[in-house]
Amino acid sequence: MAFRGLLQGARSLHRAPQLQGSPYLLGNSRSYSRVISSGCIFSLSHEDQNAPLLPRGSAMTLHSTKVTSWIWISDNCTLNLRDSVRSLATQVKPSAQARQRGAQISLFSPGFVYAPYTPREPIPFWKRWFTRSGWRRTKDDVILELKSAYAIAKLRRTGYTKQQFYLEAIDLYKKINFLVAHGDKKSLRKLVTEKMYSTLKNDIKQRTSMWSTVYWEMVEPAVKIRTLRARLIGVDKNDVNKVFVQLTLEFLTKQRFEAYDSNGKVVAGDKNKEILVRDIWVFEKSLFHTGAHWRLCGKIVL
Repeated sequence: MAFRGLLQGARSLHRAPQLQGSPYLLGNSRSYSRVISSGCIFSLSHEDQNAPLLPRGSAMTLHSTKVTSWIWISDNCTLNLRDSVRSLATQVKPSAQARQRGAQISLFSPGFVYAPYTPREPIPFWKRWFTRSGWRRTKDDVILELKSAYAIAKLRRTGYTKQQFYLEAIDLYKKINFLVAHGDKKSLRKLVTEKMYSTLKNDIKQRTSMWSTVYWEMVEPAVKIRTLRARLIGVDKNDVNKVFVQLTLEFLTKQRFEAYDSNGKVVAGDKNKEILVRDIWVFEKSLFHTGAHWRLCGKIVL
């Protein structure tokens, strides 16, 4: 969402409340600085030529250790990453510190949203059950639901409950919006993934170039929260337990917003008016690290 759209949304506060996207988290994608280009090649396996391909230069190299990987989507609903590590004869042996950092590579977020949510267009009953295209559509819908069910089932083994997660998710939603509105990048870092942090820093920079300060508030309770999609991303082909989980949530909330210039004059919005906002956020968590917590890894704009 461009800031021009945000300004228009802020002006609409003076009119009747309407449904629109959140004015802060934009869906731009940028590489995060912790991933160092090493010339390693990522390619799709012949098993699934429709799988998402990571961009060249998204692998990591630590001193003399080179990582070359192939990524594909397997039939068991998990994205697998096969690593082949080899040492360069012309380089010296990696230091203990480098080896320790290499062991922690998997702590980083995969850096992308796997299977971004898109709404499915409704089809007539007769077409779904009495045409070939309808049967194919029904099959695809069932597969999508089974993938989400598989991810949720694996997540429940770690103690996940929907009620508890929704409480944590709405808390993250409020904190992240508040920190972005106030430009608190230091506190924001631990609540989002590396890639999302880079995106939000740019959003904060654009916001401060337009407005000196911003007032933001979410009116509680949230109107609606629901899970749209769940997916698993594997990082070790030989260990199915080494996975990240991504949950896509829809938030429908009432918010108040007001922006000020350097003199404290209101230039957009009205904090006395409530506006209905719909956001779709993707949260991510590692299931194989002790103490891992949920972080925002993406926002979907429909």
